[in-house]
Amino acid sequence: MSMPTLLNPSLRRRVIAAAVAVVLATGAAVALSPGSSASATSYPSWADVQAAKASQSAQQDKVTEIKGLIADLETQATAKQQSADDAGTAYQTAQTTFDAATLQQQQLQDQADAAEVTASKSEAQAGQLAAQLGRASANDVTTDLLTHPTGSKDYLYELGAMSKLSEQADGIYSQATQDRGTAQAEADKADKAKKALGALAEAAQQKMQAAQQAADAAQQAVAAQNDNQTRLEAQLTLLTSNATDVEAKYNEGVAAEQARQAALAKQRADAAAAAARAAAPSGGGSGSGSNGSGGGTPTASGWVRPSAGYQTSPYGYRVDPYTHAHALHAGVDLAPACYSPIYAAHDGTVTFAGNGGGYGNEVILDNGGGISTAYGHIVNGGIMVSNGQHVSAGQQIAQVGSTGWSTGCHLHFETRVNGAAVDPVPFMAARGISV
Repeated sequence: MSMPTLLNPSLRRRVIAAAVAVVLATGAAVALSPGSSASATSYPSWADVQAAKASQSAQQDKVTEIKGLIADLETQATAKQQSADDAGTAYQTAQTTFDAATLQQQQLQDQADAAEVTASKSEAQAGQLAAQLGRASANDVTTDLLTHPTGSKDYLYELGAMSKLSEQADGIYSQATQDRGTAQAEADKADKAKKALGALAEAAQQKMQAAQQAADAAQQAVAAQNDNQTRLEAQLTLLTSNATDVEAKYNEGVAAEQARQAALAKQRADAAAAAARAAAPSGGGSGSGSNGSGGGTPTASGWVRPSAGYQTSPYGYRVDPYTHAHALHAGVDLAPACYSPIYAAHDGTVTFAGNGGGYGNEVILDNGGGISTAYGHIVNGGIMVSNGQHVSAGQQIAQVGSTGWSTGCHLHFETRVNGAAVDPVPFMAARGISV
């Protein structure tokens, strides 16, 4: 699925210029075949427009109708795109909140585990002292002192040693009790944080689904606009001018624009292929090295590198170069050339393909077993898959771009376990891939 782009007014005027040279300067823009709107709206045909010129009233009515249709297309496309932007941002916020909370819970659990080890050691030491004191008390020192007065010095020394041992034991018992209390408190914190993760995970999932629905609605609205607005504006020109060959010139403009778009697509494909060749290791291979070409033959575990390019930013907390805020960077950034191929890192099903807020245009794959992978900052028009589609490891799913919170072309790649981001470097390394 390639997300359509809303045509700006200047480009649209150039399309009409290609259709009606007598009105505007020659040019071209996106114009598709009429009648392919995703909505149920009825649009006038060229024959309808030509017939309306038979009378002034019919002509004026048709002008009013077409202006209303154009205004509605613009309003719907703008509103749906804004809704998609808002939903994408809401999803991104929910996901990053969940990721940060998951990392914090893991840190709390690590602290709880360390505190448990300390408490266990303290309790073991206290137990050893208790056993030692028990053995000492088994020998009745007072009785020995009364029955063997000649050895009184030795027994007095023994009494002093026992007193010191008892004092030491009291301290160790106290420390063991304190350590156990600390371990319990840390465990309680970790458990509380873990319980909160369920609601955060559900919120992130719901927001992602809402963002997908909004992206689909925006795509339909923009497709309807791109399919129909240029034609409607050309028809409006036919109604309001003396030109007689508007339809023919409009069709010429459509054909020219389709040829231009095909040439542009070929240029992008050639640039992507050149970038992949330049990044490929001279000795060949599957692209699993630190600057591998991406894609290629999957490892024995079925994984591939998701793109070419060196890693430019690791997983972890950092000052975000776009927002300048200290926040968790929940993936790694790989920086090949713009329009370079992005590959599915593993077999999976597309669960999201659309506007991901700060992630920009994003694709998410469910790779099975609670594992998912995310691919962000895809170039506008560069999403090559659709929601629900099954893909194979190494299959191209998108092109590298710089959409969303990005300062230059790169792939933001995430690996998620049960919906939460984990560091992709050890995750992929365990599967034979270096990122």
